[in-house]
Amino acid sequence: MLGKLKIGIILNAILSLSGITFDAVAGPATPNIVIIMADDLDSRQLSCYGGQNLKTTHIDALAKDGLKFHNLFTSEAMCVPTRASLFTGLYPVRHGSFQNHKPVYDNLKSVGHYLADLGYRVGLTGKDHVTKPKSVFPFDIVNGFEPNCVAPTDDYRLDDVKKYITASDKPYCLFVMSINPHAPWTVGDTTEFDAAKLKLPANWVDTPVTRRQFVKYLAEVRRLDDQVGDIQKLLKETGQDKNTILIFLGEQGAQFPGAKWNLYDTGQRSSMLVKWPGKVKPSTETNALVQYEDITPTLIDIAGGKPVAGLDGRSFLPVITGKNKEARNYAYGIHNNIPEGDPYPIRSIRDHRYKLILNLTPDKRYYNRFMMNRESTTRNAVWFSWVDDTKDPKAKTITDRFENRPAVEFYDTEKDPFELKNLAADPQYAQRIASLKTELEGWMKQQGDEGASIDKVYPKKQEAK
Repeated sequence: MLGKLKIGIILNAILSLSGITFDAVAGPATPNIVIIMADDLDSRQLSCYGGQNLKTTHIDALAKDGLKFHNLFTSEAMCVPTRASLFTGLYPVRHGSFQNHKPVYDNLKSVGHYLADLGYRVGLTGKDHVTKPKSVFPFDIVNGFEPNCVAPTDDYRLDDVKKYITASDKPYCLFVMSINPHAPWTVGDTTEFDAAKLKLPANWVDTPVTRRQFVKYLAEVRRLDDQVGDIQKLLKETGQDKNTILIFLGEQGAQFPGAKWNLYDTGQRSSMLVKWPGKVKPSTETNALVQYEDITPTLIDIAGGKPVAGLDGRSFLPVITGKNKEARNYAYGIHNNIPEGDPYPIRSIRDHRYKLILNLTPDKRYYNRFMMNRESTTRNAVWFSWVDDTKDPKAKTITDRFENRPAVEFYDTEKDPFELKNLAADPQYAQRIASLKTELEGWMKQQGDEGASIDKVYPKKQEAK
């Protein structure tokens, strides 16, 4: 009779023709992982999430082949904090990047360490501004995708990506970080869209400028979808798709008023699709509540590691494999406005249906320098078109609500997904608001979050190497 080792060698030779490796003792090898992440994506525009302005063919195909998450939330709706949370498994106050472009603490570990300790190569291609210091983020930097999110082009090639995923028998986790659809919205074919026929979000003011900018934005969503398709094609051509988990992430909301740089759902709500051949049933969906901080613990779990003590996130692998329907009870939010505007600290908490927002300095006006620049010499920006509009009867209500916010906001996100009706003064919700506030304040204390006082200017450190 053939020994176990010989059987393993023979099976490995056969299965390798299909891109599957085999361990003679343990069975099929630890899966590879490819994570494709968007940049400032309004996930509601994806047709698999109900979007009506374009058909996102390749992303939809991923949803058809895997598991779709409806309740993934970022804790801070801006690029650097979201990605730092993704990589470290910590909430912003604990990882240090609790303001946009504020660096993480240099004594931390990240997914690059945790998966490397489990035998993985951990690489990243594309947007890389959250990869310093190298001691915290020891990624293999792979050429191919544009690293600068405000680049005028998004040119990319897959040669080096192909080399990376086929270069070794060791499993890999590769982050493919697209810069689409991040502003300035200069790439993509805008001729696909008719501005007059676009369906605008319910919390927008309908102006010609808004529609023209939305066309540019959607053209970049199309570019993102094409990139997802190219990665899927590469995995199939190389046989890597057989033993590779493919995950799509939407990051936070778009750079339109009320989304990014806020704690409304249009900023915090994200998308996640997980394809895992043989493990995840195709065309499945989950309402489990998860946050970006939960992703690194889940990757560790997938790789066969034990939970890492001290992380804020928790593994939702049982949700992926269909063993559990729920992952956590609450999703938390934090916003600090500096350096993107005047100090305007906000905190939030939500369960599956209800959302509590605390504006910690409600006596001040909300201001964001990208959308509401006081030094701007032109008046053609989306925000200014909303302020100047005299035709849309909703215009003043929407702009006043955006600039002048009460101390407490409370929403039924099931009935009011764009959070337009504040129920904070409704007595029937008083007990629920009190309960959520207690839970939120307890989380802040546990995090060491002192609230309004941390939204200040910090001394700049020398750029980490």
